[in-house]
Amino acid sequence: MFSTLIRDRSRLTQRVNVVLLVLNVIGAFVYVARASLSWAIPQEMGEVPVTGEPFVWAAAVLPVVAVFLLLNLTWGALILAHRQWRSGRLWLLTPLIWLAAIVIDFAHH
Repeated sequence: MFSTLIRDRSRLTQRVNVVLLVLNVIGAFVYVARASLSWAIPQEMGEVPVTGEPFVWAAAVLPVVAVFLLLNLTWGALILAHRQWRSGRLWLLTPLIWLAAIVIDFAHH
């Protein structure tokens, strides 16, 4: 009975971690989509940018970044608190996902 409870908890933890990883992938796509509002138009490359572009970028992406930063810090704290080191492997993929999104965004500025 006790071993089935542990096994069920482990499966639930794995599912939650996969869901959180998928949410991060979706969040990275949302970040790129919202950041694209301030990307430079190819025909205007080399011209003086409009001064409001950084504010448009910040207003579009900061809420997304704030939500996922809070989510990922909470996820990491739970991993540490419950000492679920195997769950940490998926958690460590999230910086790579967000780094890819940031690279895509900054390549278009």
